Amino acid sequence: MSGHSKWSSIKRAKGVADAQRGQLFTKLSKEIIIAAKAGGPDPAANFRLRLAVQKAKDANMPADNIDRAIKKGAGGGEGANVEEVTYEGFGPAGTAVIVEAATDNRNRTVAEVRNVFTRAGGNLGENGSVSWNFETRGVLNISPDGADRDDVALQAIDAGADDVQMSGDSIDIYTQPGDLESVKRALEEHGLKVASAEMQRVPKTTVQLDDRAAVQTLRLVEKLEGLDDVQKVYFNAEFSEDVLATYAG
Repeated sequence: MSGHSKWSSIKRAKGVADAQRGQLFTKLSKEIIIAAKAGGPDPAANFRLRLAVQKAKDANMPADNIDRAIKKGAGGGEGANVEEVTYEGFGPAGTAVIVEAATDNRNRTVAEVRNVFTRAGGNLGENGSVSWNFETRGVLNISPDGADRDDVALQAIDAGADDVQMSGDSIDIYTQPGDLESVKRALEEHGLKVASAEMQRVPKTTVQLDDRAAVQTLRLVEKLEGLDDVQKVYFNAEFSEDVLATYAG
């Protein structure tokens, strides 16, 4: 299970998810706006928008909010000037970090992101400084709910997945970007609950951090994700189970 996936589990355990910080709907709206701008306002013809809308529905975002965000992305109304921007940097012990943001003010966002890196003892890097170590993959998270985990893995591979990782009560399934939707559909047809399905930047190689650097990195990621403009944070760090348990507590 990747460090990013482990961190997602920690967020749930710690209760620091976006929904509890009052940010979730704002971030979901930005995701919908950007998806609609990039591929058009029709979810049937825009896979990225379908994923964003489904994610919003799973979070119980009101339908009116979803429709309003789609219209903004299509060029109507205030907020339509939101754009994607990506930052690359280095955290504690040289950890590679990628920050994806959605903003209507690049100067504000880069200042906030740089400040968080600096306070954590890290720094922003140039474009390409760490992205070479990441590749875009489709990632699905499955809750087996009593299903045999090996059977789930075989079903995923048969559906076109190219890697399956298990940890605790969670299963992460990795696909090529173009196969994400078909694998998701196949798993759902087998009666499996797909907790999440999205494109992620997955590190090609990872680094195992000592306890001190691991905690510093987790704090950096948490601070970055706490910024209003930040949508996702990726990193190439792995953490020991002891550090994860301590941080979750």
